Amino acid sequence: MGALDDITVLDLSRVLAGPFCTQMLSDLGATVWKIESPWGDDTRRWGPPFVEGESAYYLSTNRGKKSVAVNLRDARGQELVQGLARKADVLIENFKVGDLARYGLDYASLSSANPNLVYASITGFGQTGPRASEPGYDAVLQGMTGLMSVTGAADGPPMRVGVAVVDLMTGLTTTIGVLSALHERRATGRGKSLDLSLFDVGVMAMVNLAQSYLADGVTPPRLGTAHAQIVPYQAFEASDGFFMLAVGNDAQFVRMAEAVGLPELAQDDRLRTNAGRVAHRDEVVATLSAAFAAWPREDLLRTLERSTVPASPIYDVPEVMRDPQADARGVLWEVDHPTLGSLSLVANPLRHASQSPAAPASHPPLLGEHTAEVLQTALGLSESEITSLEREGAISLRPE
Repeated sequence: MGALDDITVLDLSRVLAGPFCTQMLSDLGATVWKIESPWGDDTRRWGPPFVEGESAYYLSTNRGKKSVAVNLRDARGQELVQGLARKADVLIENFKVGDLARYGLDYASLSSANPNLVYASITGFGQTGPRASEPGYDAVLQGMTGLMSVTGAADGPPMRVGVAVVDLMTGLTTTIGVLSALHERRATGRGKSLDLSLFDVGVMAMVNLAQSYLADGVTPPRLGTAHAQIVPYQAFEASDGFFMLAVGNDAQFVRMAEAVGLPELAQDDRLRTNAGRVAHRDEVVATLSAAFAAWPREDLLRTLERSTVPASPIYDVPEVMRDPQADARGVLWEVDHPTLGSLSLVANPLRHASQSPAAPASHPPLLGEHTAEVLQTALGLSESEITSLEREGAISLRPE
């Protein structure tokens, strides 16, 4: 049994932030009705790579859901989704501000019929403010919230984080908001609306760097892999590859310096504290870089490990998957797919809960795979009614 077995989610979201949230809820046991247009979630076409016509992007964030293909431009399609909303505990949407009101699917319209509904809206800039009507994309918000300004080499241009980190954090923040609203509903008997924006989450993600600016008024710079407030805490190059060193306190610095044959660093009064090392960043980094360049990476990492100094190789994705820790922790799930056979998916970290661990409910659905099933079981439609709705273009069924 899953922790959310008694929860039904109506998913009106597309692409990443919303689908990532609803996949999390599905892994925890919720039933998720994924409402798609007859042409499907945008990410179904985001590729290559594709696996037998299914995009890797879509497969990464949609397992466990039931795909219901409905044409919201059709009045009957709108009525069907309104009916499903009356049956749902949670609704997640990422339409532009005001768009769903045209279909009678805004919070004001639905909450009167279903006061228990937890309604989460995900937009680029929120429901209020001068930018509320603007569309939001992760890359745009990485630029606007300061993340790109601190990412990249010090002498290079701003860089985007390699994955859609603002989308992912917005999905996680939405998940937290939904779970807190469901908990609150147990006491109040009522749902609530949640206004989530990529802009708000991106600003939040600046954490210590934003707070540093508020503290001293200095604009945080780009430092490559280095940390603005800790030294040494960055990537270095050994004789045969890169590694990450993360010296988090003064005792670790002493152990690191002695382990790699640089006791003079540990004995330098200027470098005894992290504040001193930050002040002399260039000198510390240059000395370490010269020393590390002579070491084979594996020898250096074993030496640092024996001295309990945090350090790791810098892996690419295949190397991550081959590391014994990945196998020990079960970072991949295998699910059966109706057209792809056995399919490997990146697992949910909550699989290690002592009770009701996260688990994949099913494969990422084919477009319209569950349209008939959901309309029959949730709304009581007959086969003839479903056939008529398909013929008239209000819904789409999975092709046989």
